[in-house]
Amino acid sequence: MTLLLLTLLGIAAVALGWSARREHRLRLDTMERHERELRELQRRHAAALRESSLHLGTLLDRMIEGLIVIDADGCIRLANRAAAALFGFDPPATGRTLLEAVRHHEVAGVVVRLKSEREVLGHELRLEGATPRILEVNAVALPDSAGALLVFHDLTRLRQLEAIRQEFVANVSHELRTPLSLIRGAAETLIDGGKDDPATLVRFLEIIDRHSSRLALLIEDLLLLSALDSGRIELHVAPVNLRAAVQELCDDHAAAARTRGTTLINEVPPELTVRADAGRLRQVLANLVDNAVKYGREQGEVRTGASVLGAGWVQVFVRDDGRGIPAEARDRVFERFFRVDKARTRAQGGTGLGLAIVKNLVQAHGGEVRVESAENRGTTFYFKLPAA
Repeated sequence: MTLLLLTLLGIAAVALGWSARREHRLRLDTMERHERELRELQRRHAAALRESSLHLGTLLDRMIEGLIVIDADGCIRLANRAAAALFGFDPPATGRTLLEAVRHHEVAGVVVRLKSEREVLGHELRLEGATPRILEVNAVALPDSAGALLVFHDLTRLRQLEAIRQEFVANVSHELRTPLSLIRGAAETLIDGGKDDPATLVRFLEIIDRHSSRLALLIEDLLLLSALDSGRIELHVAPVNLRAAVQELCDDHAAAARTRGTTLINEVPPELTVRADAGRLRQVLANLVDNAVKYGREQGEVRTGASVLGAGWVQVFVRDDGRGIPAEARDRVFERFFRVDKARTRAQGGTGLGLAIVKNLVQAHGGEVRVESAENRGTTFYFKLPAA
């Protein structure tokens, strides 16, 4: 009986030991599974964090505005490519102080202001250099004194356009005021009794006619440029014989050329044909030939020629033998209302829009225009049009 009891107790002990080992094994398996799941979750979280960080970095680097984030110690935590390009430092610049990176005390001054102000908006500063820039800075302090966020917007182009707009308005006002004043003066003279003298009547009516025509020409040029700017102009493109078009212009300008003793020469080969709007091509040639006659040498020559370029283009030139264009003015001759010799141009009745119209009309045909000149050696204007 005792032996049986001992045997049963031994069996029970073995069974309990096996059960305990099995339970321990299960616990170990569960712990290992949990650890694997935890490691997988950590891996996925790290991958998602890296992807999110990469996505955020890509978005920030594609921003037009410069962006810099600094910590409470004034060190850069994040800077995008636009900010690096504006201030000329190598991204990411992490760990460098703001002043070390941007080298501009006014930017550092904006951060100092954030200690007493929650945000600084619309602060403008100037970056000196080969090409000066105007920047607008918007800054905000991060919560719990964790640093600051600064956004930089480049206003340079906007300021340039604003200056161009102001100059354009001033030029248009001046160009309108001069003929209007002359027309008004002539009309007042006639009303005050000048009409009773036949010679005075004729002279002042001629003034009114001449300057009203000048006003009409200016308005037509402005409307044409407006249509070109907005893309509302419609071109009726067709094959145009270039030599015939140039000869027609030479015939039309023959009388004006004779008054200056200028010889108009058509050197365009007979077979050259371009794809263009015949009326708009006439405007381009008329402006160039008219300029060449006005500013060429008296008793001189104005030559118009053309040649075939590669890839289906024809290059046309109009050349005079006048005083030429100074080097500092050559890059500006296609600007609206720009004049190399203001007094001479106004005396001859130009609007200052002719070359701007030439440039825009040639570009509307898909071509381009340029100028070559040397002082006292004449000026040559070149433009390209598609070959027919």
